[in-house]
Amino acid sequence: MSGKPGGFFHLRDGCVVAVESPGAPGAEARLLRSGRVSGEQWAELLREAGGTRWPEAGLIAHGYAGAAQLRVVCMMAMQDAAFAVVAGDVEACDPLDAASEPYAPVALGENPGRLLQDAARKLAAVAALPRPVRPDRERPVPAAVPDEIRERLPPPQKELLAHADGRRTARDIAFATGLGAYTVTVGMARMLGEGLLELPEESGSAPRVTVRDLPTGALRQRPADAPPALDPEVFSALSSALSSAVAAGESPPPEPRPDPLPRSEDTAPALPRREPGANAPSLPRREPGASGITESLAPERAGASWKGFLRLRHRIWTPDSGT
Repeated sequence: MSGKPGGFFHLRDGCVVAVESPGAPGAEARLLRSGRVSGEQWAELLREAGGTRWPEAGLIAHGYAGAAQLRVVCMMAMQDAAFAVVAGDVEACDPLDAASEPYAPVALGENPGRLLQDAARKLAAVAALPRPVRPDRERPVPAAVPDEIRERLPPPQKELLAHADGRRTARDIAFATGLGAYTVTVGMARMLGEGLLELPEESGSAPRVTVRDLPTGALRQRPADAPPALDPEVFSALSSALSSAVAAGESPPPEPRPDPLPRSEDTAPALPRREPGANAPSLPRREPGASGITESLAPERAGASWKGFLRLRHRIWTPDSGT
């Protein structure tokens, strides 16, 4: 998808397994900038892998990250890159070379419609903030905040204040810190609304962040017997949808919720009710006090069962109640 910032969507068996975009940090940047892996360790992993771009086996073997952690990192990088593409401008959508291998793919891909809906939902959340910003446009600076207030800020906001120097956008700060572009964009917008950050060219003509609902109905599943070819209608629908993602005055409608699952009592067949007959054996009834609790509650038999007392005490008293 050419545009600003644009990106690459890698699909496998109808599911998106990786998204690469210069508008959001990938899995490598997240690992390096967060301090989980140093530059020397990463270079050594690449030498051991023999030219492999994503040394997943080496990361797990050396204990730098677990398999589950790497899956989460790859999934977060893919979703963040999709948000960066939708939040920018898309000029055209063209098929990618089939021989191109994705970088840090996920084992189980994501449904294209669900992935784009999630990106549109995030963009709508940014647009609903009092001071919305774009990931690659606004360059805020720290506001005149007293030192006592600055010291009480949480670490993420302190980190944003340290990197907001009037030259960096949310995308630049995301690459510098290893955070997601969406996370930094939301944090920057909130700090602008709280007066912790300000724009140097404080003007009221900042473009509004708006988003249209993406027509994910065009993403239909290919028949099993169809040849492995790219459907041009799908790319045409995606291109027109993402190109109009910044159209003014429109917002996405709420996502349709799936129908609730039927309850077991609604689907289970009704069992015939058996009326007791004259010769039906009667069930034995338990005498009062047999359970212990009823025995301890009976005033005439109070104190006759320690078992009932301990059960009642356990039901009333809890360690964190204080009584």
